[in-house]
Amino acid sequence: MKISTPLRRCGTVEDFIYNMKKKTLKLLICDDERNTRDALARFFRSRFEVTTAEDGITGINLLNRNNYDLVLTDMKMPGADGLSVLDAALKNDPKPTCIVFTAYGSIATAVKAVKQGAFDFVTKPVNLAQLDIVVDRALESRKLKEENRRLKQKLDDELDLSNIIAKSKSMQQVMETVRQVAPTRSTVLLSGESGTGKEVIAKAIHKISGRKGAFIPVHCAALPANLLESELFGYEKGAFTGAVDQKPGRFELADNGTLFLDEIGEIDPQVQVKLLRVLETRSFERIGGVKPLETSARLISATNRDLKSMMDSGEFREDLFYRLDVVNIKLPPLRERTEDIPILVKYFIDEFARENAKNITAVSEEALAALCAYSWPGNIRELRNCIERMIVLCRGQSLELENVPYNILHPEQKLTGLRPEITTGSFIPVSQQESSLDLDQNEKLLIIKALEECGGNRTKAADKLGISRRTLHRRLKEYNL
Repeated sequence: MKISTPLRRCGTVEDFIYNMKKKTLKLLICDDERNTRDALARFFRSRFEVTTAEDGITGINLLNRNNYDLVLTDMKMPGADGLSVLDAALKNDPKPTCIVFTAYGSIATAVKAVKQGAFDFVTKPVNLAQLDIVVDRALESRKLKEENRRLKQKLDDELDLSNIIAKSKSMQQVMETVRQVAPTRSTVLLSGESGTGKEVIAKAIHKISGRKGAFIPVHCAALPANLLESELFGYEKGAFTGAVDQKPGRFELADNGTLFLDEIGEIDPQVQVKLLRVLETRSFERIGGVKPLETSARLISATNRDLKSMMDSGEFREDLFYRLDVVNIKLPPLRERTEDIPILVKYFIDEFARENAKNITAVSEEALAALCAYSWPGNIRELRNCIERMIVLCRGQSLELENVPYNILHPEQKLTGLRPEITTGSFIPVSQQESSLDLDQNEKLLIIKALEECGGNRTKAADKLGISRRTLHRRLKEYNL
């Protein structure tokens, strides 16, 4: 094969040394003609770490063992042709950029190679100057793809995907919507069952929005109407009995940031009116105040209720609903994204094993199958609590089937009570006559008993229960003990 010689690439010794120092990319040349291989290798050695293969089979073997950034391959070779080499190259991760050589009469085959994934083709005899231009374009394209991949990875890192398991198609769609809506000012309504992770998604939207202000959450269902109003809008000194000082509201605290209203369907009609006005005018007044205050807070709300049905029944204002529902992101229940369960289980095992200083790193296939088969009406929150209990009560280094709570293994049985089986960490049913306790009540009684036996010493009680002091504190708070 003839190879026409281009102009010199390196005008000076300094240029040559500079190129040698940049030799970080790996190039594989596959061609059965020795003169062609040697000429290409000499030409590209100043830019690449070059490996050559005398036929297609050798090239495929090299591709199976190593990663390359660029592959130059002839189409017609003994043993395995260029299409076979291309196929082997594109199975690598990351995929190399591929350029094929073809005779003028085999253009159709070269076009097929491009459709199969090659970047471009060069006809024989190879003109090195022309090939050099094609290689430069290929590397520029690879650079752009790598930059896009890096930016996407950066975006995923900012989303803190360690807390957002999004392997399932439905959650991937949710995350794509999050990426699109985050930089905008639009209000977002997160809908879905309780425990699906709406606040986690709200925090992710805020984190990548570029807003400099804080993320301020308000749990509307936890506050009566009069308290919710003062929490949202603040109040002036002397506005009502007990208002001894001026207090800024959550809209003020979330200025230039994000205000997250959880359980928006629970707010009182009077508060609905004031909230609507804020969304329309971007201003509000503190309770007892007369001076309008402007706000640039971005509003994200969440609900597990059907706001449209509430709107039809008159429980929720229609105009407010459409103000909130500019972008609606519906989070799927866990039973509809079962492929995410194994990843969530692993994540929670790592979290609670670390928190409770336990050397538990795995879950058996039988236990995992039982967890995946359960419908999880409480969604991720229920799964999280289940794994925490299993970790706390597990005595080995792996979660086994015996550690899975009885109600998870036998959801079809309506339990009137559960008795903790300390020796195995599992739960077994008890009769109606023996007890009327449920799972939480059993745990509560165990904590009370441990505290009584330890004279109220929480550190000793936590050690006795086999849990961390932090976990014990969280349980005491949950059960109001």
